[in-house]
Amino acid sequence: MTTTNETPARSLPNRTKAQAKTIVETVFASITAAATLGAETSIPGFSKFKIKDTPEREARNPGTGATIKVPAARKLAFQPAKALKDTLNK
Repeated sequence: MTTTNETPARSLPNRTKAQAKTIVETVFASITAAATLGAETSIPGFSKFKIKDTPEREARNPGTGATIKVPAARKLAFQPAKALKDTLNK
């Protein structure tokens, strides 16, 4: 298992850990900025990140059985690219 601190340095061998960390954080910041605006972000060969709206719904508290309302929300959905799926399923 790798930690988030180790992964960028291995993936970018010609960069220092600080440079690799900056690159990865910049990509995450770009995805976050696009999601905040409601835009879809695509990384070719890897994935798409897009916003999905979930409607308000009723749920049950498992401890008490009481019905509660879960408010409508927005969530970030990850959709892997075909190339990534194919690589994982070899």
